[in-house]
Amino acid sequence: MTLSIARETENETDAGTPTELTVTRLGGRIGARIDGVRLGADLGDQTVAQIRQALLRHKVVFFRGQGHLDDEGQIAFAEQLGTLTTAHPTVNTGSAHVLSLAATQGMAANSWHTDVTFVDHVPAISILRGVTIPPYGGTTNWANTVAAYDALPRPLKSLVDGLWAVHTNEYDYVADSEDPESDGPDRDALDRQQFRSTYYETEHPVVRVHPETGERALVLGHFVKRFIGLNSSESTAIFQLLQNRVTKLENTVRWQWQQGDVAMWDNRATQHYAVADFDNHRREVRRVTLVGDVPVGIDGRESRVVVGDSDAYTRIDELIS
Repeated sequence: MTLSIARETENETDAGTPTELTVTRLGGRIGARIDGVRLGADLGDQTVAQIRQALLRHKVVFFRGQGHLDDEGQIAFAEQLGTLTTAHPTVNTGSAHVLSLAATQGMAANSWHTDVTFVDHVPAISILRGVTIPPYGGTTNWANTVAAYDALPRPLKSLVDGLWAVHTNEYDYVADSEDPESDGPDRDALDRQQFRSTYYETEHPVVRVHPETGERALVLGHFVKRFIGLNSSESTAIFQLLQNRVTKLENTVRWQWQQGDVAMWDNRATQHYAVADFDNHRREVRRVTLVGDVPVGIDGRESRVVVGDSDAYTRIDELIS
């Protein structure tokens, strides 16, 4: 699918669209920086459409120099792209829609994942704002799950096209830490007890069809508990095989944060990983997410809820009213 962008570097220009917005590719498979726009309310339909087109094409886009944004401005920008979810299904950081992720030693996000796949309506888009950036480290990596699927050899596509996985919020992110004994109040960006306070379990197709582009993307990440029909050892082996495909370096982009940066990614087509390498410096980013649809597999079957009602998170009442 070809997506037209208003003005893009590297000889990908649509000169017929008058705008100052520019899109600069950062990698062959994923990532672009958007310049010439001050994020906030009332951007105008044309600018919003151009940003969305760039997002669908490059999967993650970055905006420098947005230090003027506060929580309200971030929300106002996001609402032009879709309906906001509440901040999180289980975690309360003091805002109805903004999830604060702050840490001085480590982060719950330092493992590859797609946001909130343990519910049925997986968020469509995530928008992250840099509030406090450490003097070094604390980068974030994104991987293109569409490119990962496209690059699979035919035998692996035959396997995953009909494969389903169980996703839950019981992921133990401390277990993978280099120092699992370090569990002080500032160690993790999210409180583990709160994160698991309500149990969610959802079955998703491993390959979903993107609702806007029609592309096929892998639905994996650290919330996967097992694959349906396989035992634990088989699930572990196949999960690692597929994850290695997703996170191949050529399939990723790494962002070095600056104060006031904003990153926005298509949560239906990516995974991401926040690197906990900033020692004891404080790092805080703030995230809002937009309501997504229920993933649909190649055969047309939708994801299924096993345990947990996430309507309060996804605000389904507003979508159907």
